[in-house]
Amino acid sequence: MQPPIPIDHLLLIDIETVPVYAHFGQLPPALQELWLEKFTKIAPDLQDAEAGFAERAGIYAEFGKIVCISIGYFFHESGRQKIKLKSYYDHDEKKLLEDFLAAVAQFSGRSGQLYFCGHNVREFDIPYLCRRSVIHQLQVPPVLQLNGKKPWEVPMIDTLHWWRFGDYKHYTSLKLLAAVLGIPTPKDDIDGGMVGEVYWKEQDLPRIAHYCQKDVATVAQLVLRFNRMPLLEEEDIIIVS
Repeated sequence: MQPPIPIDHLLLIDIETVPVYAHFGQLPPALQELWLEKFTKIAPDLQDAEAGFAERAGIYAEFGKIVCISIGYFFHESGRQKIKLKSYYDHDEKKLLEDFLAAVAQFSGRSGQLYFCGHNVREFDIPYLCRRSVIHQLQVPPVLQLNGKKPWEVPMIDTLHWWRFGDYKHYTSLKLLAAVLGIPTPKDDIDGGMVGEVYWKEQDLPRIAHYCQKDVATVAQLVLRFNRMPLLEEEDIIIVS
């Protein structure tokens, strides 16, 4: 498979999200009622909506928030393909989004046409980013304004869609896809289901950012593998502070 665009036009991205409050009881009363209404629809067989808030609220932009956005981009140096990674993380979500949107504008100026790239980025990361930006009354840049665009006009590469090959019933996690394609990944000290607990109990944003960066590096490896290009070595992955 050949990428439809040069890989140096890709902005690789992954986000980490948590419930907007540590506990269900901290939600304003109106939102508590709305969560109970939503929970009965998304988990009708489960009874404990308060525990469900801690476990599931982070995946919904109306009840969650972003605590980390990691990005990466390819570049060529000394005859090798390499990638630079950078994470934006903050307890203040509005500031985090402002920093990320500034980085998007900067990358657009560097690369020309910008294409976001990630795993399930079409249905999770980008919509979530846009919704939270609207909540904070931030201007959503044109590259993220996807309403009304035809599928081939959307500036996005999704490795999940590549693997689906048109089978939209099928979901494969990033971890599983990397494993079946022979892409080595370091062992994580946390997984996606633990991010909310690490955030609210430990307030350990650097730990979350480290986990998020590894997902972006794995997406980069998937892009290369799908296109039968040499994988990155450890020294080819550069983390920018």
